[in-house]
Amino acid sequence: MAAAFTINPIWNYGPYDPSPISAGTQPDWYIGFVDGALRLMPGWLFGIPMEWQIPFPWGVNTLSLNVLVPALVPAGIIFAVLFTYPWIERWITRDNREHHVLDRPRNAPTRTAIGMAGFTFYCVLWASASSDLIATHFHVSLNDVIYWLRVLFFLGPVFAFMITKRIALALQRKDREIALHGRETGRIVRLPHGEFIEVHAQLDDYKRYTLVAYESPEPEAGIPNKKGVVTGSEKRRSALSRFFFEDRVAPATPAELEAAHSHGHHEEITAGDDDAAKVLH
Repeated sequence: MAAAFTINPIWNYGPYDPSPISAGTQPDWYIGFVDGALRLMPGWLFGIPMEWQIPFPWGVNTLSLNVLVPALVPAGIIFAVLFTYPWIERWITRDNREHHVLDRPRNAPTRTAIGMAGFTFYCVLWASASSDLIATHFHVSLNDVIYWLRVLFFLGPVFAFMITKRIALALQRKDREIALHGRETGRIVRLPHGEFIEVHAQLDDYKRYTLVAYESPEPEAGIPNKKGVVTGSEKRRSALSRFFFEDRVAPATPAELEAAHSHGHHEEITAGDDDAAKVLH
C-alpha cells in the first residue's frame, strides 16, 4: 500500500489542519484504549502538575506527563501481564509439565477472574475513547461521563474479579453436585410414606468425566531451603498460592462417586394406575 497508494498528499490538501475534521470521529479499534486513557488522564495527579518545563542548553522544553503516562503505562500493564502471566502461574504452582488440553474457565476460577478483570480494564479504556459520543447520544454531561469512567477504571476490574470468581466457584459446586447425584429431571414422585422427591438421572461416563477430571491445586506453604530458612521468595510464592487456590472446590473423588451412586441410586417402579409411583433406594 505504501508503494501504490497516496494518503493525504500535502501537495493536494496542504499542511495538516485539525479544523476540517468532522465531529464524532473515533479512533481505530487497535488504538482506542490508548485514546481512552488520554481522555481519562487529569491535568494533575496527587497534587503534582503533569506538565514540567525542563531547561536544556538549547532552550526550555515542555514534558507533558499527561500524554506520556496514559500513552505508555496502561499499554505497558496490558502487554506485560499478557506476556508474563504463564511464567508467573508456573512459578506459583511449580508445574513445569507440558499441557495440551485447556482448562474449563470455571475450573480455574482465579485465572478466569484475572482475565475478566483485564478485559474490563481494557473495555473501560475503549469506552472512554467514545466519551463524547456517549454524552451526546444519551444527553448527559461530558464531565459526568469522564468522572464515572474514571471510577470504573479503578473499581471495574476489582468488581469483575470478585463477581467472576464467585460465579466460577458456584458453577464448580453445581458440577460437583451433578456428578454425585445426577442431573435434575423435573419429575416429582411420592414415596409410600408421603414424602415427595425429585428423580435424578445419572450421567454417562463421558459427561461425568468432564465434571470430575480436572486439577484443583491446594495452597502451598513456603518450602525451607537447605539451611531450614524460608526465603522471601518462598514467602511471596506461598502468599500468591493462597490467593490463587485458597478458595477452591475439590473435584469428586472415585470413592465419593461410588458411595453416592450406591446410596442414592433411584429406580422408578410403576405398580398400576391406582397405585402411587414407588422409588427404591
